[in-house]
Amino acid sequence: MRVISRRTLREYIDSKAGHRSQKSLKNALDAWFAEVQKAKWKNTDDIRRNYTWASIISADRVVFDILTNRYRLVAAVDFEKDIVWIKWIGTHKEYDKIDVKKVEYARP
Repeated sequence: MRVISRRTLREYIDSKAGHRSQKSLKNALDAWFAEVQKAKWKNTDDIRRNYTWASIISADRVVFDILTNRYRLVAAVDFEKDIVWIKWIGTHKEYDKIDVKKVEYARP
């Protein structure tokens, strides 16, 4: 899968500078990115096989738990084009305040 975009992850990690979990968050997001790049998902069932904790919101919207559920990553997936768009990333507490079906990425 092609992930759009790695810069989104880097900017979010940079926004956590000085936070005690920044290094752990970076490692978790780097691992997620590498795994998704290698994935060959054709439908949401393929996602669930590798990410049993992922929440399938709609045919193209998925929520991934990051760093033992301390963070959430919302992505849109286009299975035909093999693209994953990062729509939002934040803490679990911040996630509870968004509309996951409509949220779009905004730079920190």
